[in-house]
Amino acid sequence: MRRPLTLLTTAALALGTLVPMTVADPAAAALPAGGASAHGPLTAAGHTHPQVLSVAGAGVYRIGASLAALTAAGHIDWTAPGCGTVVHAGATGSWAGVLLLAFRDGLLVEVGTATAPPQSPAGARVGMSFAELEAIYGPRGSLIRNDAGDAEAYLVRVGSRVELFTGHPIRPGVGYFQVGPASYVERNFRQGVSC
Repeated sequence: MRRPLTLLTTAALALGTLVPMTVADPAAAALPAGGASAHGPLTAAGHTHPQVLSVAGAGVYRIGASLAALTAAGHIDWTAPGCGTVVHAGATGSWAGVLLLAFRDGLLVEVGTATAPPQSPAGARVGMSFAELEAIYGPRGSLIRNDAGDAEAYLVRVGSRVELFTGHPIRPGVGYFQVGPASYVERNFRQGVSC
């Protein structure tokens, strides 16, 4: 009867050598302009995944980055027009399907995800309950409702930027995590999409 336990132990040890885990801390909030956190990305067999999404953005997807420059560098997979001068876009490479982007007037104003990882510098991520977020952030964050009163989210302010964790359409808790200037991210949640 030791064979299944031995196989599980062996598999766990093998996976541990292929997928080194890192833990983000609040110091990772200020990511260098090059993109990786102080702890580096989560890596598996040469494939990198974003580990930390902060109010500065993630990887090359930095708040304020130019859509034209990111497109020219091959970092934009697709674009779709939004309201007014807003353009929504998808990331490329290992970020594809992980990060969704919004540009206003050609500049990045929102980075969001419906997956985990990435996580916030404090360790919050999609899939957590709002109570778990309150335990992580304490007085730095708060549960808010939109102006229509039909949706709630957890908001963390960091200067003029925010981390916003919105609900899941089917189950309780966080379904989407986005960052960017409060004038765009928080306003869109509270008032609906603005042009």
